[in-house]
Amino acid sequence: MPPRREMVLNAFTMNCVGHINHGLWTHPRDRSADYTRLDHWTALARTLERGLFDAVFIADIVGVYDVYGGSVDLTARESIQLPVNEPTLLVPAMAAVTKDLGFGVTVNIAGEHPYTFARRLATLDHLTGGRVGWNVVTGYLDSAARAVGEDALAQHDSRYDRADDYLDLTYKLLETSWDDDAVRRDRAARVYADPSRIHRVRHEGPFYACEGVHLAEPSPQRTPVLFQAGASGRGQRFAARHAECVFISAPDKATARQTARRLRAEVMAAGRRPEDVKVLMGISVVAGDTDAQARDKLADYVAHASPEAGLAHFAAGSGVDVSRYGLDDEIDYGTGNGIQSTTQVARSRGFTVRQLLAQVALGGRYPLVVGDGAGIARELESWMDEGEVDGFNLTRTVVPECWDDFVRIAVPALQERGLHKRAYGAGTLRAKLFGRGDRLDEAHAAGAVRRAARA
Repeated sequence: MPPRREMVLNAFTMNCVGHINHGLWTHPRDRSADYTRLDHWTALARTLERGLFDAVFIADIVGVYDVYGGSVDLTARESIQLPVNEPTLLVPAMAAVTKDLGFGVTVNIAGEHPYTFARRLATLDHLTGGRVGWNVVTGYLDSAARAVGEDALAQHDSRYDRADDYLDLTYKLLETSWDDDAVRRDRAARVYADPSRIHRVRHEGPFYACEGVHLAEPSPQRTPVLFQAGASGRGQRFAARHAECVFISAPDKATARQTARRLRAEVMAAGRRPEDVKVLMGISVVAGDTDAQARDKLADYVAHASPEAGLAHFAAGSGVDVSRYGLDDEIDYGTGNGIQSTTQVARSRGFTVRQLLAQVALGGRYPLVVGDGAGIARELESWMDEGEVDGFNLTRTVVPECWDDFVRIAVPALQERGLHKRAYGAGTLRAKLFGRGDRLDEAHAAGAVRRAARA
């Protein structure tokens, strides 16, 4: 079989018990509740590297899901991303037991000023040898805003305006404050760093101001690989300027294709090439040695899942308390200030509570692929061809067997079809993903920041 385009494959998880497919923590073989133990995460890292995953993509939220029923009652009982621990602290431990696995870590721009956050990014890039990425999020929960003393979450588009300013300052710090040759480490001359090659950053933006020298010396990638998940018009314009990997969620291949094409058109309008951005689809997989075994496994999983928890997660993302509606009532989705793409799809298709429940039988709303290795490989290839995506964020089901099963059953079949690598490439995470160096290129927004600094 001729070689095919290799997929990007990330494991999608979160530093919590219940992530996407809710309720499965009750399965007798599930170990999600071990999330507070370091060996839980180092074992995952080893498994993923054995399966040649590109990265572990660690989601995060700040705030709680309190839209459904107007409380956190169900959220707490079913552990719907609560409790949730900080994601970046997992990375050094996982990096220490791997050599090539990448780490995409989610951090909300609202949590920290760019000056101190840039140091945290550089530290992670140093400690991983250039294997870290940052999933840039702007938040979508009113509960998060209230928790830090604000009346409500800022309006959707203004959150991206703030993120643009945040990124511009972050680029100045990471890309321009220290020249490539600033660090000399000259013992004889007693010069660790040449002060003439270190520059003070000055920034006066609409949201952020800074006058200071970046605290960290240049790391392997300088700016980590930039991930983003936003399918709204404003979100896609933001992605066109900044993102290198964009995470999308679509109920079917046609919708995925439409989203991917709109995104790539925005990327070209921003002066970049379509191939400068990898489009990654969220998907769930249940793998078995045979189709029948996979179907039996799915039935076992569904028996432990919580569709109602899936509804509560949907309510948080859409901002609509669907608990107030009957099974077949027409739902008023409104305009919303949360995840606009979630609301738009539900509104356009007129989803009722009954239809939503059918979608979240496994506790989550991502498309589901069930089968043996060959069947899984065919279906993922179809998503790449018909959905025009570059790869997948593979969400967890019963942990750790979902990862073990995928590596043992699906990975060899994907390799046989030329869809998955047989060895890691060399270099940083960016070099592995794009095959053209460690740094953001000149067509990227960071390139404009570098040129301005040189002028």
